[in-house]
Amino acid sequence: MKRNLPLILLLVIATSAFSQRKSELFAEIDTLKTKISKVEQELAKAKREISSSSAEAEALRAENVSLRDANATLLGNLSNFSELSKQNSENVNKAMAALSRKEKQLSGINDMISANDSTAIVSLTRIKQTLGENAKVGVEGGIIIISNSLNTLFGSDTSAELTEEGKTWLAGVANVIKANPNFKAEIEGLNITGEFGPTYNQVASVASALVSTLEVPAESLSISAKDGNFREGINIKLQPDYKGFYAKAKESSKAAQ
Repeated sequence: MKRNLPLILLLVIATSAFSQRKSELFAEIDTLKTKISKVEQELAKAKREISSSSAEAEALRAENVSLRDANATLLGNLSNFSELSKQNSENVNKAMAALSRKEKQLSGINDMISANDSTAIVSLTRIKQTLGENAKVGVEGGIIIISNSLNTLFGSDTSAELTEEGKTWLAGVANVIKANPNFKAEIEGLNITGEFGPTYNQVASVASALVSTLEVPAESLSISAKDGNFREGINIKLQPDYKGFYAKAKESSKAAQ
């Protein structure tokens, strides 16, 4: 028994040491497990952050592509807008130039009309001086109208032979026509009966006297007969040479283009 005591003691000590060492090992294992768990948690967190960063990076990449496309579209639109603006500006300039030409054309025509009106007014004054203040002379629509009755000119409403008073009046009219070569003269007969034969004879008699006796150019005269609507007599209408007027207006329009 005494011989086994040291061995038992050694065994007890060894067992005690092994138990202590086992406890320490278990403690270390627990510590390592804790650290491993912590590391795993940190690794999972890192993976989540990496995944989130990757998603953000992909979103940024897609947004960058979208921005590049939008920028390209914007630049294209700006280019188109610039071209359209340039075309609109050119169109506006062309329109303004066309309006300017039209204004010049209209201005030239208005000046010619005003000149004709002014000429008519001036001529009216001269005609009254030639025929006398009691002469029946007026201006209507730029046309000078010199009037006289059938009784004064022919002695009756059916005669076609000029009276002496009628010849004197017609001589004054001839002087007026020849003094205004830019005017065309229309001999207009008015009646209230509706029978135009006698009226044509009367205006033909007036025209014949003007051309054959008073030397008025035949190309300056024209004749007409119409219903006077309760008026009768002879009108000598002096009007601008519309053919020449339109020719000048056409020339003025061409010059303004």
